[in-house]
Amino acid sequence: QVQLVESGGGLVQAGGSLRLSCAASGRTFSSSAMGWFRQAPGKEREFVAASSWGGGSIHYADSVKGRFTISRDNAKNTVYLQMNSLKPEDTAVYYCAARTTNVVVIIPAEYAYWGQGTQVTVSS
Repeated sequence: QVQLVESGGGLVQAGGSLRLSCAASGRTFSSSAMGWFRQAPGKEREFVAASSWGGGSIHYADSVKGRFTISRDNAKNTVYLQMNSLKPEDTAVYYCAARTTNVVVIIPAEYAYWGQGTQVTVSS
């Protein structure tokens, strides 16, 4: 059974940092693109960042470019999202997701596996 488990969310003041982790189990994602999405109350789930297996293809949403960094430790089957200079508008539930191919895309429906989400709250 495939599982993606996020951790690292919490409450932080504006300008602060958090590091999210997503540990995958049940299969290897060594040939799969993985990404982060977020969903704020009353809004649709939106793309945040995604990386190919080797990190050769990485994409970020314009709203997080220069502030967030996605990285992977394929030996540990784990993907990270380092979030710096956090803003109140970054408040959302953050989800880790994985594809069955190594092509990076930004559409949530193209991701086959999802974690349960971790709450990130940024206070002003």
